[in-house]
Amino acid sequence: MNIELSKLTKDYENYLRNERKYPENTITSYIRDITNYQIYITENLINFKTINKDRVREYLKYLDEIKLSKSSISRTLSALRNFYTFLIKNNIIEQNIFKSIKNPKKDKKLPNFLKNEELRTIFESIDITTPLGLRNRLIIELLYATGIRVSELTELTINQIDIQNNEIRILGKGNKERIVFFGDYAKKYLIEYINSARKKLLSNNKTDYLLINNRGNNLSRRGVELIIDEVVKKAALKHNISPHILRHTFATDMLNNGADLKTVQELLGHESLSTTQIYTHITNERLRSVYLHSFPRQSEKK
Repeated sequence: MNIELSKLTKDYENYLRNERKYPENTITSYIRDITNYQIYITENLINFKTINKDRVREYLKYLDEIKLSKSSISRTLSALRNFYTFLIKNNIIEQNIFKSIKNPKKDKKLPNFLKNEELRTIFESIDITTPLGLRNRLIIELLYATGIRVSELTELTINQIDIQNNEIRILGKGNKERIVFFGDYAKKYLIEYINSARKKLLSNNKTDYLLINNRGNNLSRRGVELIIDEVVKKAALKHNISPHILRHTFATDMLNNGADLKTVQELLGHESLSTTQIYTHITNERLRSVYLHSFPRQSEKK
């Protein structure tokens, strides 16, 4: 591969980590996308400094042909736009060709969410008499109560939590800070976990991270996903549930219970209100269903 580009990619990784303070999961995704791009242009004898629109479109076509989703292609374009901005900043190139390339239109797909009885089944299926069980219950409680991303949860430290005021200071995408809140259920398990289970899991280790794995280290994003898979399996639910579905459920329940769209946007950490608006389609469908079921003159009976 191109030695110069490899070094620049490493420099960019250090820049994201040390200067921009991006979450590790975001850094990993960006560097993976840039590395895949690097492999492609090397194999196709393309100069990264002089690549043009036609060659970029060929690359996007290639990503589509290998069945990369539209959201993944959009993420790749975002990674490359930011990378090329970094190259301009460091006087490596003069033009960011990726700024002129539009993201592919996303397929309109309503997010899945959990019903109240499904949430109750999940909560009740967790054995909280063990340190790991109490930690697992806290994971579900916090993801649902706050709507935070799983990457934000795994990066969460003790000093970001204000237990007295039921608040958590979140460092989201692009190191943007926001405050989220949690209720008494989450507070109860948070206090129990910090005062007992976390200390037992830590053993002799020391870390500021809230969530600890069974080896005394901070819990990874993949670790959370595996825990939720195991919890769902034990709860005998028939469909797969990801951490993001708990985020969707939080947003949907907030809107269904009277929260305004702007508030939900701020709690989720969405930059654009249009990103949050997808949840109104879910709530509108629910309203329609209730109306058709309840209004006595919605149809003529013969």
